[in-house]
Amino acid sequence: MTDRLTFLRTPARALPRALPRPSLRVSLVLALSLVLLAAPGLVDAQTATTPDRARQLLSRIAHDSLEGRLTGSPGAMRAARIIAAEMERHGLEPLGDRGFFQTVPIHAGPPRTPGLPPRPLLAASMAAYDTIPAAQRRDAVNVVGLLRGTDPQLRDEYLIVGAHYDHIGMNAARAVDGDSIFNGADDDASGVVAMLETARQLREGGGAKRSILFVAFTGEENGMTGTTWFIRNPVRPLEQVVADVQIEMIARPDSLAGGPGKGWLTGFERSTMGELLAAAGVAVIPDPRPAQNFFARSDNYPFALLGIPAHTISSFGGHGDYHGVNDEVDAVDFAHFSTVINATARAVRVLADGAKPEWKPGGKPERR
Repeated sequence: MTDRLTFLRTPARALPRALPRPSLRVSLVLALSLVLLAAPGLVDAQTATTPDRARQLLSRIAHDSLEGRLTGSPGAMRAARIIAAEMERHGLEPLGDRGFFQTVPIHAGPPRTPGLPPRPLLAASMAAYDTIPAAQRRDAVNVVGLLRGTDPQLRDEYLIVGAHYDHIGMNAARAVDGDSIFNGADDDASGVVAMLETARQLREGGGAKRSILFVAFTGEENGMTGTTWFIRNPVRPLEQVVADVQIEMIARPDSLAGGPGKGWLTGFERSTMGELLAAAGVAVIPDPRPAQNFFARSDNYPFALLGIPAHTISSFGGHGDYHGVNDEVDAVDFAHFSTVINATARAVRVLADGAKPEWKPGGKPERR
């Protein structure tokens, strides 16, 4: 999840054109949330995600060998290849310019703090990227797969289901007991696993009426640069996107949201999305932490600013390992994690098969 100040300090060129930097005061009292409960009967014909299955995939994406998945790093590209292989295995169609990869023109900029690695920056265009010295260019990608819709009337409408796979890399100055790798198991390898498992479940369940774009975004931790590029260079027309659902930090339970098996949806009161899920049997409660403004701190926000109903599913309860070296696989509650994955898959099916979410009056965030 993007640190609030990291997002606010992002240079204007790293944000979508005409999209503002959010104020610290924007929507502080408006971010309510959705609790997703894996109620009986919510998983359709597909095979549900088990704790063991969730552990196996999370262990690969949050492995030490990926070196914290810093945007534009070799470790992040190794993660992208794992994700692309899973998308292919689940029968998704590649929608990138290199198979499942959508090239994102990232280059190395000065670090925010002396001693840290160079800061990944987004070039304004591919033409601008070509003018940057080769030694400063980085190989960075979004990973994009399509599950084509089955309904002739709805298959040209798209639901985006996304999660960011980058994290903050390595930092010897912040090592704990010799560990300098920021694995980001919860933030946000957990969301990537949920996105991939949702794709698998819906594919096994016969698909969905609307088409679904499954996207693993890079650069969320660096001003949402992967999402910025995706919006500037959409693989399908954005006017055909009916909603965006991001999944972020669902590996540990939130005691204030009710404990294991429960998660929340940012900005619940802003649109009809939460009500549509509740009507389909997915229980909802308010987020106990509205002042954290999570609605504006994940990859849903740039889509929301474009007018697309966009929210993030999470169960982050404020654990102390956020952006720390102890955000490890061993700290995950896999019974909780797999339960929220299965509820997420059900929620995505509801949105892909049912009524389109709509903004409530005053719910759509304004460009400032």
